[in-house]
Amino acid sequence: METISDYLAKIDNPEHRAQMEDVFNWTKEEFPDLKSKIAWNQPMFTDHDTFIIGFSIAKNNFAVSPEAVVVARFSEAIKTAGYTHTANLVRFPWDKPVNYDLLKDMIAFNITDKADCETFWRK
Repeated sequence: METISDYLAKIDNPEHRAQMEDVFNWTKEEFPDLKSKIAWNQPMFTDHDTFIIGFSIAKNNFAVSPEAVVVARFSEAIKTAGYTHTANLVRFPWDKPVNYDLLKDMIAFNITDKADCETFWRK
């Protein structure tokens, strides 16, 4: 699997596939400077070769992984949006509309916060 298109093609549920395609297209449109890639069998977006956000799918949701610092910072907003999270990821249920404002805020925070980061992950 080398591209996001390859990743999407492997999603069996057509509704889930369409929702993920919408999320990826929105991310590309909203943040055109980010580069998309597949790493660790997961689609992700990077900025100057540093990780910004990753995605994965599960039975009841897709998950967004922006790194633990971001999840902690946005914990209350995540709960207010009706989502659950762990230390490293936020669960976006398939049966709820995607809160793009929250997603935008998390991505924008990571881009700004990691502007001077010289490694893929935060140290």
